[in-house]
Amino acid sequence: MIPLGAENPLRLAEDLATVDVLSGGRVNPGVSVGRPFHYDDWKHALYPDTFDEEDFTYRRVERLIEAVRGDRVSDFAGADGIVEEYSDRVQPHAEGLIDRLWYGAGSERSVRWAAEHGLNLLTSSVISGELGDDFDENQRHQIEVYRESYQGVGAPRVSQGLVVIPTDSATPGQVRRYEEYVERRLPRTTSGHGPKNTLFARDLIGTSEQIAEQLNELHAFRLVDEVAFALPFSFEQVDYDQLIEDIAGELAPRLGWRPRGGQIVQNAGGAAAVSE
Repeated sequence: MIPLGAENPLRLAEDLATVDVLSGGRVNPGVSVGRPFHYDDWKHALYPDTFDEEDFTYRRVERLIEAVRGDRVSDFAGADGIVEEYSDRVQPHAEGLIDRLWYGAGSERSVRWAAEHGLNLLTSSVISGELGDDFDENQRHQIEVYRESYQGVGAPRVSQGLVVIPTDSATPGQVRRYEEYVERRLPRTTSGHGPKNTLFARDLIGTSEQIAEQLNELHAFRLVDEVAFALPFSFEQVDYDQLIEDIAGELAPRLGWRPRGGQIVQNAGGAAAVSE
């Protein structure tokens, strides 16, 4: 997930298109919008002259959509002199990338906006509780609103981001540290927080069999097309190795995933993803 508040939509579109072309159309970028966290602490470094004028509304996402889609972004195109050739659209253009663009939404308003703009939906472990304090009920409702409101081309895709900590091959010491981690984070999941009644999903810990059973009990999980398992930021490399191996070898197959010449990769920040 890329917070757009810290990015220039035009430059980001160019970077995403370049990586997508180089990877053969494998990029599935997700973005979110809004005022960045702790913005006042670093806005002078990022936007020294315009920090009070930056637009963090949906318009920032629309600018990215336009650039990725191939809309005109310049009033000039053609030759300038005898060497330089300029395009009025972002180059390279990655065919199909616009259909693989995701929006991270956490409220009914934002999921409806994503649907109306034809973006895929990424719903995560942090959402607004507009129907009360039941996380699963709120997430289920948001997914249903998204599907009912979708106006894009083709079938909408919904991905759910969750923290899972399988312990199948973990050592006793790892299990103890994992349980302490989950216990520290548990209080935040018991009720909503702040003016938006922000809700946090529970971290799922246990054997892959136990986690699969917990997932299948969630209404929202049964509605999604894909799932993205997030790993804690504060663990050690040996922990990530164990967790990824258990996700790939034990948990994912229990949820119906089968490898097709793919591999499990670890991204920066400890996120596990399946690469086909």
